[in-house]
Amino acid sequence: MGAFCGSRAMCLTAAIGMALAGSPAAAADGKSIDICRDHPYYWAYGGQPVLLLGGSVEDNLFQIPDLEAHLDLLKSVGGNYVRNTMSARDEGNVWPFKPVDGAYDLEQWNDEYWQRFARFLELTHERDIIVQIEVWATFDYYRDCWERNPFNPKNNRTYTAEQSGLPTAVNSHPLACQNNFFWAVPAERNQEIVLKYQRRFVDKMLSYSLQYGHVLYCMDNETAVTPEWGKYWADYIKRKAADTGVSVHTTEMWDPWDLADAKHNNTFDHPETYSFVDISQNNHNKGQAHWDNAQRQRERIAAQPRPLNMVKMYGADSGRFGTTRDGIERFWRNVFGGMAAVRFHRPDSGLGLSEFAQANLRSMRMVTDGLDIFTCAPHNDLLSEREPNEAYCTARPGEVYAVYFPDGGQVGLDIGALAGDATLRWLNVMESAWRPADRIRGGGILRLECPGTGHWTALIQRD
Repeated sequence: MGAFCGSRAMCLTAAIGMALAGSPAAAADGKSIDICRDHPYYWAYGGQPVLLLGGSVEDNLFQIPDLEAHLDLLKSVGGNYVRNTMSARDEGNVWPFKPVDGAYDLEQWNDEYWQRFARFLELTHERDIIVQIEVWATFDYYRDCWERNPFNPKNNRTYTAEQSGLPTAVNSHPLACQNNFFWAVPAERNQEIVLKYQRRFVDKMLSYSLQYGHVLYCMDNETAVTPEWGKYWADYIKRKAADTGVSVHTTEMWDPWDLADAKHNNTFDHPETYSFVDISQNNHNKGQAHWDNAQRQRERIAAQPRPLNMVKMYGADSGRFGTTRDGIERFWRNVFGGMAAVRFHRPDSGLGLSEFAQANLRSMRMVTDGLDIFTCAPHNDLLSEREPNEAYCTARPGEVYAVYFPDGGQVGLDIGALAGDATLRWLNVMESAWRPADRIRGGGILRLECPGTGHWTALIQRD
């Protein structure tokens, strides 16, 4: 089993189990990603609570040519979390199966694809960067991508359209769910010949990923298909992991932007299948609505807390899903709102690992270095004279408080629980620079007025 936060005995058990399973990379340092026992809204890695922050230039990161330099840059600014779709649709990518005489042979592997994946896992493991894999890259199975996909019967020599029941052309958006590739599982159409090669692909992926303890598993990207599909693969992956003596964590990513949509219930309401929840689609919301909706989801799982991950955080002037300002605001609201994992989405829909993303990753670590985020909680209730979207608070009342301002402003902060002297520091977020500290006395309402416009964070710490 994986190591829980604060449990050395379970950490040792995990290391022994992985060693017996022949998993040297994870066993060598005893590290695995697991839900933190003491703070179950968050993750633990190697038995220690960890806040996952990230940003990257691409989704299928294992396919990029300058991978090592990109990971080094991420690490240097405080990042420790990346997304990795098992996708092959971009220029310069390779597919997982071997081409033979102009058609793919699903019985043979393309070694280059799997070597890239193996190197990616090794490099991220060395840097303690947590990987969230998306097993089925939804958009690879529709429109022009399906035209090139080895699973398309017209592109392989392993099965025909008649044998597989798969279409040779799918010209619709994935929301139309017109590729029955995603209905192959036994509880749906039970397309055994297709399922055979789907399992073969997943088994090959797991033969690499289960050697490591730093991997999370998401079944799909923005899916709209039957819930039986994701459930089948989550159960399959967990069973394969258990067979090798390890445990893994799974989730699903549904397409609806409204997290109250019934499709999301399949994740929220079934922790026995999905041990964490990816709510990336909330990042289509803006301003106060973005915060309020995330808080509703946090309350929704309060009876059985689990990590809420956001592997895709939209917002960039170059994209369609909000501005650069939106992307930065979402980042801070998510972390101060108690999210476990937050990553800037790739360009052009997100800030990736741009200079804007780097500045915010660096600044967030500067704040959390002085703030035990795992023992804090969202506390906008402590703010007064606040306009919508003016300021956001996380705190451990009586000990420490942090308030993020998206664009200057002033609010009252109730520090009545704080006795004695304290320090107030202001962080210029975009410059990653602290202003000189001020001494304050606890008690009553503290008037916080930003030093200027733009993104600022106030940190108040008891002596």
